[in-house]
Amino acid sequence: MENKDNSKKDISFSKQVKEELKKQQDHFPKGIEKERRKILRDVFIKSGSIMDPNKAYHLEFVCREEQSAKDLKDLMEHFSVRPKVTERKGQYVVYIKDGDEICTILSAMGAGKSLMDFENVRIIREVRGDINRRVNAETANLEKTVAAGVKQAEDIEYIIDKKGIEYLPESLREIALLRREYPTVPLSELAKMTDPPLGKSGVHHRLKKIRDIAEKIREENS
Repeated sequence: MENKDNSKKDISFSKQVKEELKKQQDHFPKGIEKERRKILRDVFIKSGSIMDPNKAYHLEFVCREEQSAKDLKDLMEHFSVRPKVTERKGQYVVYIKDGDEICTILSAMGAGKSLMDFENVRIIREVRGDINRRVNAETANLEKTVAAGVKQAEDIEYIIDKKGIEYLPESLREIALLRREYPTVPLSELAKMTDPPLGKSGVHHRLKKIRDIAEKIREENS
């Protein structure tokens, strides 16, 4: 016998929303607001769909007539969302791609459980996205630091090869030899290796002077 929990997991998100809407009782406010919500619910059951939020944020209604699409767009705008209309294969599609607006429509239709499921996925996606952005930023910064350190080590090697370490002022020799030995170490760590320890800005200033000296020697030899 098929496990009910596993069977439930196999249901598409659109089907989940529609099944929830079909089973619900009318608990909408009275008057015109109730009618708007009922119409929105009934239209979604007949011609609406929503993508699995794990994949993308996209909710749409398919209308046969252009006027029906415009009327539906007007109806949805009463709930403070900004749907768009496009033509697809001779039919008219009213759609929204904003996660907050999709939540608004799910709430308006009374799909409370599906709304919670959608929000849970959004939270997970946002956390993952934030982690990925941070990792990418840290990776980019690390690559930039390593590239800069390697270039500095190359400048120092060039100076030593052309002029010798003694060509550098005594105040620059220590940091030059340290950078040559540790080309990928961040400036903050390099600063701790100096005697006496320098600040990060002090190390940066000295390496800039070394770079200028290397460029001057290159110009002389060009």
